[in-house]
Amino acid sequence: MIQGGEFQDGFTDRLARFDRAAARKTADRAEEEGKGVLDAFPLEDWSGLSLERYALGPSTRSAARPSFCRLLEYGTNAFGSIRGGSAAKHIVYQHRSGEWRIVPSTLRRLDVHEAWERVREDFLAAFSAAGEGAYERLDELELLSYGQALATKTLAIYFPEAFLPVFSASHIRHFTALLGGRPHSYSSGVRAWRANRELLNLVRRTPQFEGWRPHEVTEFLYAFHDPRPKDRAIWKVAPGERASLWEDCLTHGWIRIGWDEVGSLAQFESDQELKDALDQYWPGSTGGNLRLARQMLAFRDLERGDLIVANRGKSEVLGVGTVTDGYSYSPHLEKYQHTVAVEWDITFAQQFDSPRHAWQPTLAKVPATLWQHIREGRRATLSGPTVEMPPEGELPGSVGKVWDLLTRKGQVVLQGPPGTGKTRLALSVALAMAGHADLIDAAPERRAAALAELSRVPAGSGAARLTTVTFHPSYGYEDFVEGFKPRAAADGAGLNLTMTDGLFRRVCAAAEASPNETFLIVVDEINRGDLPRILGELITLLELDKRGSLSVTLPTSGRQQTVPSNIRIIGTMNSADRSVGHIDAAIRRRFAFVDVPPDLDALDGEVEGLGLAEFLEGLNSKLDASFGPDHLLGQAYLLAEDRPFGTAEQLYHSFHHEIVPLVADYCLGQPNLLRSVLGSLVDGKTGRVIQSNPRDLPGLLADEFVVSETRANGDGG
Repeated sequence: MIQGGEFQDGFTDRLARFDRAAARKTADRAEEEGKGVLDAFPLEDWSGLSLERYALGPSTRSAARPSFCRLLEYGTNAFGSIRGGSAAKHIVYQHRSGEWRIVPSTLRRLDVHEAWERVREDFLAAFSAAGEGAYERLDELELLSYGQALATKTLAIYFPEAFLPVFSASHIRHFTALLGGRPHSYSSGVRAWRANRELLNLVRRTPQFEGWRPHEVTEFLYAFHDPRPKDRAIWKVAPGERASLWEDCLTHGWIRIGWDEVGSLAQFESDQELKDALDQYWPGSTGGNLRLARQMLAFRDLERGDLIVANRGKSEVLGVGTVTDGYSYSPHLEKYQHTVAVEWDITFAQQFDSPRHAWQPTLAKVPATLWQHIREGRRATLSGPTVEMPPEGELPGSVGKVWDLLTRKGQVVLQGPPGTGKTRLALSVALAMAGHADLIDAAPERRAAALAELSRVPAGSGAARLTTVTFHPSYGYEDFVEGFKPRAAADGAGLNLTMTDGLFRRVCAAAEASPNETFLIVVDEINRGDLPRILGELITLLELDKRGSLSVTLPTSGRQQTVPSNIRIIGTMNSADRSVGHIDAAIRRRFAFVDVPPDLDALDGEVEGLGLAEFLEGLNSKLDASFGPDHLLGQAYLLAEDRPFGTAEQLYHSFHHEIVPLVADYCLGQPNLLRSVLGSLVDGKTGRVIQSNPRDLPGLLADEFVVSETRANGDGG
């Protein structure tokens, strides 16, 4: 992140590249939209504003005039977006069932109209405070704190000279840091409207923005200092069955998906709530509806600048689009009523040499390697609009997330079911730290060679930049920190006990000698060791604020030990093994924990007609029902050299010799429990898993685990 005075660097170049004429047009549209809100909802009318005129909901959607909340979320995009997330940000709203939802817990015992009167009183108090310039009084309005983005946008519309058109708390914090704001101005405890005011003051003190209108400033900031993560997923979205809506999407500049029966996605506050709604309409697909719910909410939460790949079937790319506005529910459409505004670039249209089987569903993530393939296959043409490509070498989402946590915490534990790629993710972070992000998804031999080089101990150094170790019950303090170990005597007669540095002390010495390099320790099976015993007094020094400044006396040798600030630790832990070793609270609070779930998008393949992603999804659905989410299986059980299985023999070997033994272990020898997971694949008389010819296994697995994809969007591809 650029901060403070660094904002000045390169400003002239950025200004030369900035299309200020287009920004002025956006500012004109924004001001017109703001005037439209003022005309429809004059400030003097708020004292008598009814709940129905204020709120989002099915009953207000069909009204002749849009409600206030509908206008702010869907009718004032140029003024600034508050789209994404659920309708809870509106404080009071109507659910698709007709039920009114009240977000503040303090109001839930009241009748909804009484609750609305209380909320309206806070809005009126906010208008009064802003009108008098008493902005400090805004922080006293607790009910508005439940909808800070909405409240801040409302204040910006009615008092445009007093607030900037930036309403996301995280975006405000980002821009405040960029312009050199004080830390408290963008801490998590500061309300969005107060932080917005601080940002406005910073903008006014920035000489480059003198004479600029507020929307010109925000257009510039978003164009060159976009606060949204650059590692956001790229989604593949099929425009109707067999791309039947493609021409419509091109014409209207949007992408549409079905599942219309559930109503607006804005009403769902969690993936489980949406899954329950999907289960009501498609009970035959309950095994896959949780994944679908998560994908649909990701579609709902697409932001301006995100990329979408439109496809037909499994082998054709129709175009790549840039999201220009957020999600809308459009019940006036006959079908496919969930829409997102998109600017399409058809120069990406191409055919793959082989089908992408993971593209069978309507919604799917585009892996980094496939996105690179799509970019390389782009047609060499200059016609039509083009999308701005993300910079080369940016980190995949999971790697960027772990990197960020390591930067802020120092230590991270990756936890998840077996086979989800926890160790691979840790080693990918090591590559990124060493400046080899381009090798994260490289061919296995190139990736392995780079990791081997990182693990090589340089001459004269005690440790490499990447050190890997596996904890186990016998691993102790003397292995990790220091201890007396037997060494052959110089005369060859007998053994002597010698004080020996452990792995961690060797890494600390190497890190102190090379302060400009980052040293990473990857601990596999971190919970299988006795962590308090292994770490000893060094637990205290793991905290970043104590790195390099605090030392402890090692009890065995009496030497002083500090932990350099350029050391990072990543541990991996199978969630199914939590009973093996407990991580106590003192250690747990010094680590950040990241869940690494099964990655179905990595299984872009099929075997004899069996979609591997669909098979693993169905199997995990049964495992979840029987044992809970900690006992799922990861995608690694269906991969060979980082690629999905391609033969029935590979699948047969993995299923019978890896998957079945692990599932049987979960079942603790109980045939009925095994049958609840593997179904007809377990013999009813003997309780044993049936054997078959390898070529017959894909069909048997499909019958048992793969649910029908025939939902509202047809075949999706």
